Amino acid sequence: MPSNARATQFTRRGLLAAGGALGLGAALVACGGKDAKKDDAKGGAAKSGPFTFKDDRGQTVELKAAPKNIVAFTGMAAALHDFGVEVKGVFGPTYVEDPKTKKRVPDVQAGDLDINKVAVIGNVWGEFKIEEYLKLQPELLITDMWEKDQLWYVPDEQKAKILKVAPAVALWAADATMPKVLQRHVDLAEALGADVKAKKVQDDKARFEKAAARLRQAAKAKPEIKVLIGSAAADTFYVSDPARPSDTLYFKELGVNLVAPTKLDEGGWFQSLSWEEVDTYKADIILLDNRSSQLQPEALKSKPTWGQLPAVKAGQVVPRVTEPVYSYAKCAPILEDLAKAIENAKKVA
Repeated sequence: MPSNARATQFTRRGLLAAGGALGLGAALVACGGKDAKKDDAKGGAAKSGPFTFKDDRGQTVELKAAPKNIVAFTGMAAALHDFGVEVKGVFGPTYVEDPKTKKRVPDVQAGDLDINKVAVIGNVWGEFKIEEYLKLQPELLITDMWEKDQLWYVPDEQKAKILKVAPAVALWAADATMPKVLQRHVDLAEALGADVKAKKVQDDKARFEKAAARLRQAAKAKPEIKVLIGSAAADTFYVSDPARPSDTLYFKELGVNLVAPTKLDEGGWFQSLSWEEVDTYKADIILLDNRSSQLQPEALKSKPTWGQLPAVKAGQVVPRVTEPVYSYAKCAPILEDLAKAIENAKKVA
């Protein structure tokens, strides 16, 4: 799972207070009595015939027709958008407030989604507005999975109620390398009616494959360059273990020299360090969690120990897309950016 404080919360999901929906039973009856299959411009890609898909939990969803009223985790919705499938609602980090204009702007996890054209039923951890979910007359819920059978951003205390409304599909975001995870998203998009043979999709795939070859060559040319995966919070710096996330698994497969922490926290995803311990592991490049929930380089200027790290002094800090949008269009730049960073890196640690 993502390596930060929110990931720690993930191991304590039963303690999160997300609240329940009053009158859910009556609402479910009302929802079931409406025609959820009516045409909607915000629905999924057009497809005739039944919908069948076996997800990464091994569970098969069967519907009489491809769903049009889809609600998805924000990153999943962004990936489907790139393949040509639109959703009606999203949950998960979707928008942040621009400090200058005070207006909502897309979160990094929203990709190219038009956040003004989807219903946001939850924007933060533990928030899932069931009443708003019901209004969308959902036919399918789609999300990521970082741990077996755990639906990402679906609060445990609301899960049973939520899954009574519509079936769910969950795809791995860990424990498989990026190409395999990407292919599963292609499979899902195609099942939902997307033309995955379209020129744009094929061009994006070619770009991804070219980027992978470039990263492999960069890593081979500079095997001495050590890359650390980090995430910054107010009191803690998290060093991610590369053994499970799909992106770091692929980086390793391509030959990137990744730092592996030796004393993992409970759960096995990362090691927590105080800011006094931030120099525990030597690195030439730091891939820093770019999510809006985590501290970014500008904010880290107030941390003296951060400024003393060799990679920071050398200007070799690169944003890490910790929760990738799993489309070829969004994953190709991840590989390109890391390849460029390694190509330009100096040995400093």
